[in-house]
Amino acid sequence: MPLYMYQAAYTSESLAAMIKSPQDRLEAVRPAFEGIGGKILAGGFPFGEYDVVVIFEAPDDTAAASLALAVAAGGATRGGKTTRLLTGPEWVAALKGAQASQYRPAR
Repeated sequence: MPLYMYQAAYTSESLAAMIKSPQDRLEAVRPAFEGIGGKILAGGFPFGEYDVVVIFEAPDDTAAASLALAVAAGGATRGGKTTRLLTGPEWVAALKGAQASQYRPAR
């Protein structure tokens, strides 16, 4: 299955609710990932631009996008970003494909 990285920044209201009633949000949202046929592989809570990062599998881009849309519509985040990740073999295949490319940079 394709791999994705989802990063989100919580709203101040959402953070206040979590401070009031702490819980592991990765476990709380696990059913949402499973609902699209996906699986959380790893995740964590960085500090900085984003408050949560999830590495997950999903059946396809449409499933991953549907999850991101559902999270955005929920209102608990002020921003989110989904990035499609290539596996090692996919990366090697892309490198080999680049060898056959006719692209030449301007010089």
